[in-house]
Amino acid sequence: MSLDIDWIREQFPALTDEINGQSVIFFDGPGGTQVPKSVIDAMSNYLLRSNANAHGAFATSVRTDALITSAHVAIADFLGCDQDEVVFGANMTTLTFTLSRAIGRELQPGDEIVVTRLDHDGNVSPWYALEERGVTVRIVDIKEDDCTLDMKDLARLINQRTKLVAIGYASNAVGTINDIKTVVRLAHEVGALVFVDAVHYAPHGLIDVRALECDFLTCSAYKFFGPHVGILYGKREHLTRLHPYKLRPASDDLPSRWETGTQNHEGLAGLVAAIDYLVELGHRILPSVNNRREAITAAMDASLQYERELSKHLVLGLLQIPSLTLYGITDPARLIWRTPTVAIRLFGQTPDTIAKKLGDRGIFTWHGNFYALGLTERLGVEDSGGFVRIGLVHYNTVEEIDRLLKALNEIAADTTTAMVTTEAVQ
Repeated sequence: MSLDIDWIREQFPALTDEINGQSVIFFDGPGGTQVPKSVIDAMSNYLLRSNANAHGAFATSVRTDALITSAHVAIADFLGCDQDEVVFGANMTTLTFTLSRAIGRELQPGDEIVVTRLDHDGNVSPWYALEERGVTVRIVDIKEDDCTLDMKDLARLINQRTKLVAIGYASNAVGTINDIKTVVRLAHEVGALVFVDAVHYAPHGLIDVRALECDFLTCSAYKFFGPHVGILYGKREHLTRLHPYKLRPASDDLPSRWETGTQNHEGLAGLVAAIDYLVELGHRILPSVNNRREAITAAMDASLQYERELSKHLVLGLLQIPSLTLYGITDPARLIWRTPTVAIRLFGQTPDTIAKKLGDRGIFTWHGNFYALGLTERLGVEDSGGFVRIGLVHYNTVEEIDRLLKALNEIAADTTTAMVTTEAVQ
């Protein structure tokens, strides 16, 4: 099961861009991937032919209703659940606040929620907001040497007062993949719910909410080759039992009772097209697949294997740069526990300066804390600019990694030369 990288790259128009005479390398995937042309066409076609609000007695509104249904069916196939267990919204953070407010209605003073220092703040602050109801929030520490979750600390913090554990599937800053099944088991043993932030993991590996047995899970389409649409999965029993804040005329059926206001219809059209892209990729990899879920599985499994090779090449190359600090898992035997996302710092250079120098070379990376504030504070880098983050997806190549490594070596060498010159003058 191998990927046809040439075909994949042909689907993404942005990959042909140039800057300063050099082809652009998009290593900014964790902040949002590029999109296939089919996604752009689907969104444009919706606005041209079907642009209307829902539930009207005319053609464009009928088309919009059909689109909304098809989007729920498509994302259900992507996550491995039923279509009425999927809620759309503006983004993961907004949906998490929506859910946290509803869950907060059931909580009492003395109840506890567990969060982690590894997570994006979108899966931290919405739960801290419930402190106003007398809820106590506990935070799980990390192992500083490899930026993995301290599972012993997690087990210690989960107790009979725990009502919910909020955990990231994978760290958006350093790529660490968490052992979600173990977290779910520990939480469910005391009757606690589990909320999984899978935004960062979604473009890298197959998500199967039934196998994970989590109660809730979020992801965002713009992280897996689609437009800005937030996605929330919830077990039907919870979405039915909980009471969302909603307008009186709004439907009380699932999933509509959770989807406030008019949805981003052109975004839903792009979401369906993004999943169709993965389905087409899956059919090209394994022509014998029988349905959309099997095609998605084939596409994600092949992408996972390909990205692991990219990750190994990137990590081993970065470790050869003497003045570079690489955060997270670096042992080649343990790279299955990280996505191809790395955070680095170069001695003598601020992250924003490095990102700018890379950007001038046509290599796009992020710098800062990426909203993983608990992690940058824990590692002591928040006040000095955070990290440079390099994030790969399946449209990236080994050749692009080599160009990055060459650029970083040049930047590191220039820094060393400048420091030696300064010392000589002094």
